Amino acid sequence: MRVGVIVRMEADTDINEKFAEVRAMGMESCQLVCWERKIINDEKAAEAILAAAEKHGITISAFWCGWGGRKVWDFYDGQLTLGLVPADYRAERVRMLLEGSDFAKKLGVTDFVTHVGYMPENPYDTNYQGTLNACKEVAERCKKNGQVFLFETGQETPVTLKRALQDIEKDVGEGCVGVNLDPANLLMYGKANPVDALEVFGEYVRGVHGKDGKYPTDGHFLGEEVPIGQGKVNYPVFIERLKEVGYDGDITIEREISGEEQKKDILAGKEYLEQLIG
Repeated sequence: MRVGVIVRMEADTDINEKFAEVRAMGMESCQLVCWERKIINDEKAAEAILAAAEKHGITISAFWCGWGGRKVWDFYDGQLTLGLVPADYRAERVRMLLEGSDFAKKLGVTDFVTHVGYMPENPYDTNYQGTLNACKEVAERCKKNGQVFLFETGQETPVTLKRALQDIEKDVGEGCVGVNLDPANLLMYGKANPVDALEVFGEYVRGVHGKDGKYPTDGHFLGEEVPIGQGKVNYPVFIERLKEVGYDGDITIEREISGEEQKKDILAGKEYLEQLIG
């Protein structure tokens, strides 16, 4: 395992400068995150990313693709606005994800990630089948592009996620889908302990976020995100469990604040994780 970091690609991002920062922090891998549709349809953007990655020796371990429309990260409006679950947004978001898969192909990236949303736990819920069909369409495009479609954890219970992965594989084929495991999200959404979640879907994990957080204490709002080692993720046990299930990929640090404090927390998290990885 090695430690990498999230790099967010926005309209005004100097990707050469971003990758230089990654290298300066002593890392050589990243997950590239983009919510801008204009960027993923820009040939020059793909060329600039590839040139910067080669210049600085950065491996893009996954492309994390966002989607348009309203989004509220809570337990109420989140049900109506996040991912592919809300029917009003679904078709347009699928189109953006298909474009994102094509963009990732230009970058030579094989792991394609997004948040699917609050997928219903009841498989007989009509919204479950609608969401599943949308996921299958994205998985088909990823398969065509030589990629694996990864669900980022958090909004689904581990069992709901496992069932969705299995249901998609029945139609699209084994190996077409996987998990980008964000251990903090599982806690912050109140869905699971990440160590235990590995017993449910461990064989599907292809990416891992280095992030920490706490359980929610309010029925409306997510739990708090905190620096790595200060939350409820039991990282010593979590990393050992990752090794036991055969995971040897990147742990990509995500710290969802900005400024100098973010960089400080990332560097402290890197040191902490590397000591545990050994």
